Amino acid sequence: MVFNILNEPILAITSYKMRRRAGVGAIQRQKIQQDKFKEKGSEIQENQLEQMTLQMEKFREKLEEFAAKHKTEIKKNPQFRKQFQEMCASIGVDPLASGKGFWCEMLGVGDFYYELGVQIVELCVATSHRNGGVISLEEALRRLNHRRRQDNQISTDDLVRAVKKLRVLGSGMEVVATGSSQFIYSIPGELSMDHTTLLQHAENVGHMTVSSAASNLGWTQERVGRTVDHLLRIGVAWRDDQDRPPTYWFPAFFQQCTTAE
Repeated sequence: MVFNILNEPILAITSYKMRRRAGVGAIQRQKIQQDKFKEKGSEIQENQLEQMTLQMEKFREKLEEFAAKHKTEIKKNPQFRKQFQEMCASIGVDPLASGKGFWCEMLGVGDFYYELGVQIVELCVATSHRNGGVISLEEALRRLNHRRRQDNQISTDDLVRAVKKLRVLGSGMEVVATGSSQFIYSIPGELSMDHTTLLQHAENVGHMTVSSAASNLGWTQERVGRTVDHLLRIGVAWRDDQDRPPTYWFPAFFQQCTTAE
């Protein structure tokens, strides 16, 4: 009886220590297993990244071979050039990014868009007295292609890309969508949302009064007046004081309204 009483505490302590050792060992084994999983996961990621890098390099090489083979068509065919640009974008290649390197030396694509950008600026300056610096992409495309050789025509996509390259010079040149059409704005400074909204309204009507615009847009007359005054100052809008109340005309949209009629 004494023997049992004396040994029970010893057995309990021994059992506790064994369970404790077993618990610590399980945690250690679990940690080792987790570390192995992490190591294997990192190895798989590195292998996948390496494979993707190799695939992208091969695709880039094939793209360069394709560009060399179809150099003339890329430079002369606007639709083919657009598809080529989309292929480049799919692997993160920007033929317009620099005036140096393979793309410029092989295709002259970078120089092509910079030269087109200069022609766009010249056109905007030449027509600003009439349209206040707002010209439709359709009109710009027609005028520029009229000046270019038949085998060197451009597309709307070319115009948009060239204008985007001009953005590095600062604000004042951008392509903006107003309703169903796109226009090149060559106006110093940024246009606010109110200016753009009023121009979208003007595209449909060609001319308006402050009260008619306020009624159609759900604005106050003060808000319309403030917005149209800014467009008047920069030459986008003209005011006819012979009418009462004064009528505001938007020469950039004359052609659209005439066509619609």
